[in-house]
Amino acid sequence: MKAPYFIETLTCNGEVLQRQQLNCLPIRLGRAYDNDFILDDAHTGLRHAVIDGHSDAQLILRDLGSQNGTIHRGKRHSTVLLSGDTVVRLGHTNLRVRGADFPMPPELTDTTMHGWEGAAPASAGLVLVALFATLTAWLDDTESFPIIRYVLAIASALGAALVWSGLWAAGNRLFGGRARLGRHLFILGCGLIAIQVWKIFSATIAYAYSLEWLTRYGNHLLVAIVCGVILFHLRTIKPHHLRPLVLASLVFLGLGSALILLLNLQRTGRLSDELYMAVILPPAVRQSRDHTVEEFMRSAGKLKAGADAARAKSIKSDAAFGDD
Repeated sequence: MKAPYFIETLTCNGEVLQRQQLNCLPIRLGRAYDNDFILDDAHTGLRHAVIDGHSDAQLILRDLGSQNGTIHRGKRHSTVLLSGDTVVRLGHTNLRVRGADFPMPPELTDTTMHGWEGAAPASAGLVLVALFATLTAWLDDTESFPIIRYVLAIASALGAALVWSGLWAAGNRLFGGRARLGRHLFILGCGLIAIQVWKIFSATIAYAYSLEWLTRYGNHLLVAIVCGVILFHLRTIKPHHLRPLVLASLVFLGLGSALILLLNLQRTGRLSDELYMAVILPPAVRQSRDHTVEEFMRSAGKLKAGADAARAKSIKSDAAFGDD
């Protein structure tokens, strides 16, 4: 490790808060003003530790008898050999020391769309949210066109979207340096439109081709869309941490799907979202073939035989219980 030396103050997740250059050894650390590196931490000593050279060209940190000590990998140490990746905790402060010869990774590719900032994505996101609210109100409407109902639906949706996106923007400002409210609004708007498109598409295709599994297990794809929206929110904050974000989203998807299955099983005794396909559309949408009366009667006969067998079994069981 070659001079000059750089002492870095880190966050809990390892990001650099500040960096100070020091040109020579020893380096004294503590709260007192006569130290080389001043610790603004009430849980550190006035003269907490000192960094000096070691016989094998490494640096070594020595604790100077502080009350809270020097912590490395969860244990208290009186001395710690320092490499460029060694993190020690003094009080509540995480530190790392690197020399001028520390190898740095290559420059990251800038994938940020700098032209897609500010009012453009915000306006697009608000339009998409308003479109989602209007479409939802129209699909649920069974009465004459009440303009006030649509106005209230759009206003409520826009207010909720601003709150949701504002929370993500606050996190973006805190952990990413910029708020990017417009992008978070656009992500939310795209997610809401995707949810509505899937609902309409799955219901139409399920009714047209008698694909009941689309309506029985369609909520799992809705959970996947929600997880995708959250993934894009997180990637806007941390664009270079894709792999852990994708893994976290997959975990949330698994947990959400499992929760839906458990709730369905508790509510109806089945894993599906509904016992039968409740979608009703105009007959012209139907593309699957019509079934004859004979086919219907055969199916009904099979159901009757199964019901009779279950009833006979129940009567026999009740009779046996009465004898006991």
